Amino acid sequence: MISFLIKEGLIYDGTGSEPFEGDIGIAGETIAFVRRKKGFNKEPDPAEKIIDARNLAVAPGFIDTHAHSDFTIVADPRAEGKICQGITTEVNGNCGLSGAPLTGEALERRGEDLRELDVKERWSNLKEYFEILKKQGIAPNFATLVGHGNLRACVVGYENRSPDSGEIAGMKELLREAISEGAIGLSTGLIYPPGIYSKTIELIDLCSFMRRIFQSSHPARGSPLSGEAGKEKLPVKNETGIYASHIRSEGERLIEALKEALKIGEESGINIHISHIKTSGEKNWNKIDSAISIMEQARKRNVRVTCDRYPYTEASTDLDTVLPPWVFEGGTIKEIERLKNPETRDRIRREIRNDSRGKGPWEKIFISTVQSERNRWMEGKKVAEIAHLRDVNPIDLVFDLLIQERLRVTAIFSSMNEENLKRLLKLPYVMVGTDSAARCTDGLTCKGRPHPRGFGSFPRFLGRYVRTENLMSFSEAIRKITLLPAETFGIARRGIIQEGAFADVVVFDHKRVVDEATFEEPFLKPKGIYFVFINGVPVLWEGEMTDNKPGRILRHGL
Repeated sequence: MISFLIKEGLIYDGTGSEPFEGDIGIAGETIAFVRRKKGFNKEPDPAEKIIDARNLAVAPGFIDTHAHSDFTIVADPRAEGKICQGITTEVNGNCGLSGAPLTGEALERRGEDLRELDVKERWSNLKEYFEILKKQGIAPNFATLVGHGNLRACVVGYENRSPDSGEIAGMKELLREAISEGAIGLSTGLIYPPGIYSKTIELIDLCSFMRRIFQSSHPARGSPLSGEAGKEKLPVKNETGIYASHIRSEGERLIEALKEALKIGEESGINIHISHIKTSGEKNWNKIDSAISIMEQARKRNVRVTCDRYPYTEASTDLDTVLPPWVFEGGTIKEIERLKNPETRDRIRREIRNDSRGKGPWEKIFISTVQSERNRWMEGKKVAEIAHLRDVNPIDLVFDLLIQERLRVTAIFSSMNEENLKRLLKLPYVMVGTDSAARCTDGLTCKGRPHPRGFGSFPRFLGRYVRTENLMSFSEAIRKITLLPAETFGIARRGIIQEGAFADVVVFDHKRVVDEATFEEPFLKPKGIYFVFINGVPVLWEGEMTDNKPGRILRHGL
């Protein structure tokens, strides 16, 4: 008996091929059959439930290549903002921060995140972390990189120095353990502590070690339908591990930072993935040609380079990233002490004025979230506006706000160029990522004014940039958010509509799908997405959440 029959939809199979009208049968957790219209039976297939998909598109579940749900998914496993976009799989652990390992200073630093989300559980490694997720259940599938920031914080702490040989060995042991427990690669956040203190040679060493682990343990070889005799061969290319990097600069030193990432990949022999590729800051917009040329040249040398990008010209990250890197050294307490010290403040002030670090002027920086009630009124307002209301210098406002909130302030930076965004989205090796945690419209994760990408990225990409701007065909767009990321990150049997694949399926109106979330109202759901299946179980039915939690942990080698 077929559990669900999706009838007469316009099927985009994920490969980039032209769509075709057909039926899809779901039995249990997998796709039982895909039948083109010309092969329809006169008699309908028996099914428990039938979805009439006439005039609708049917595609593999979308894969969010850049997620930050490591802790929010523990606090609220519904992941409503992702599900309503059609996202069925997240790649987490980005920008050097993953759910594990968490010991020593790494656990101390993340303790505030966990307390804020009212997460009572504690864990030290991926095995324990995954057990918590499995026990409570999660809506989307969950894959993760291991954060280099976690490795360094666990072993070295937040000191600005190179690790000694014993500490390098300790980091490698944590990396080996994380990969053996299922991590699909390594990520770095080279503008954040402690990753900001690492040297290129340290990262090459770790990546070379990771490649040896992947190649000697249980490499993810074959196809997304590995073991399915007679099926089309679609190679999974994450056989060396993948290095996903928030590079050292996305503005003033963008070219140098790109070259460093490519050097790490070339010398270690692993795949390179550039996180949220961008040219940040107006004076750096003209670097787009050089950035693309560098990546194209590397690909011609057989360096496998891919990227992700969210479809917005506004970025979002911690407000204290406007500070010079030396201010972060030693962790939260030391950073706050420096912000309080009058002499140190003068030095920081001078350096900020001389180097905006691509973040843009104060009238283009918005406060997104704070922790205290007394400063809640600032959320959604520009730094320049708040400073004017308080009759203070914007830099001093930022210093005082960071002190009051113990650094826990996020901001939105309007620093990018629309034409550059379009050029990047069109590149055949650039995928879509939300760069967002999974949030819901109520509960513990419904706070502040986060970037609307958490609810809008994928429908915005399909509605604005594919349908309206016509940057590419719908077939190519679907490939970018399904099979291409599955291949890139070694996610087997997903990202494709094919018999034997896991039934991660989205039914949507390709003529109507569009984002609704805005910077003023970031929790608004998109329009035009009606049904979402994960492992054969409906998580969105006629546009409404079902509260089912069929998501799985997608480990390396599986």
